[in-house]
Amino acid sequence: MHNPLASILSAKGHVVLDGALATELERRGANLDDPLWSAKLLIEAPELIQAVHRDYFKAGADVATSASYQASFEGFQDRGIDDAESERLLRLSVELAQRARDEHGSGIVAASIGCYGAILHDGSEYRGDYGLTKDELVAFHRRRLEVLVSAGPDLLAFETIPVAVEAEAILALLEEDGDVPAWVSFSCRSDTELCHGESFAECVRLMGESPRVVAVGVNCTPPQFVSGLLRSARGVSDKPLLAYPNGGETWDGTRHVWRKAQGATSIVASVREWQELGARLIGGCCRTTPETIRAITKTLQPKTL
Repeated sequence: MHNPLASILSAKGHVVLDGALATELERRGANLDDPLWSAKLLIEAPELIQAVHRDYFKAGADVATSASYQASFEGFQDRGIDDAESERLLRLSVELAQRARDEHGSGIVAASIGCYGAILHDGSEYRGDYGLTKDELVAFHRRRLEVLVSAGPDLLAFETIPVAVEAEAILALLEEDGDVPAWVSFSCRSDTELCHGESFAECVRLMGESPRVVAVGVNCTPPQFVSGLLRSARGVSDKPLLAYPNGGETWDGTRHVWRKAQGATSIVASVREWQELGARLIGGCCRTTPETIRAITKTLQPKTL
C-alpha cells in the first residue's frame, strides 16, 4: 500500500491540512442551510468548491479534502436524485479536489467520509447518540466508500467520528478488499473523551492496529481540548497524530448556528505546542479559512533531526 503522506513527512516533518469547506463557502456567500450542507454545491455550483480547494493549496495546504462529508445516497434521495446521479456527484467531489490539485501542481486529495450523524443534520456528529449497531454502520458506510474509492483519491478521510462503535465499523470496512490508505479523526467533548464519552486514547490504540490507517487524531473539536487529547494519545500508537480543530465555536444543531465556546483558544497560537505533543498533520475544520492555513504554514516548525 502506497502512503502518500510518507514523502511529505520525510521532507518536512509535518503535513499541512486544509481548512473548512462549508463555512468557507458560506463566508463567500453560499447558502448552505440544507441537509446536504457543502454537498449542496456539488449540484448547484461545483466551481465554487474547486475555487476553495485551490485557495487552500495556495495558502500552503498539502491536502485537499473533498466536499463529500455530508453527501450520501440517503441525502441525495431526499432531493429526488437517483442512484446513478448520486454516484456521479460523489465522484465529482473527489474530481473537483483533483482538478484544483492539478492546477496547483502538487498536493494530496483525501475523500471525506463523514460519520453517520452528519447526514441527520441535527448535530449528532457532536453527540454520537444515533444508536446504530456496528453492522448497521458498516452497511451505511460501505456503498458510499466504494463510490468514492472509484474516483481515485490518494487517501480516505473518515472525519468527526463521535462514538467508538463507529470506529469499529470503519476498521471492519478497512479489513475488506482495498488498498487506499485512510486517516481516522474523532470529535471530542473534553481533553480525554470522544463526544459519546469513550476514551480517545483507546480509540487511537484501536486505529493503530490497522495497516490501512496511516494517521489518527481529532477534528472539529474546540481547540482548547487538543493539547490534552494529544497528551493522552502519546505513545499509544506509532501512527502519526493529526489535529484539525474547529475555530473555537460549538454547533447548535437545533438552531443551525455556531456559538462561541467558553475558554476557546487560538489554533495558530497552539500549533507549535501541538507539534511538540506529536501532531504531524495539522490544519483546521469548521470556521477556519485559507488565512488560517496560511498562518499555520508559516508557524509550523521545520523538521528537527
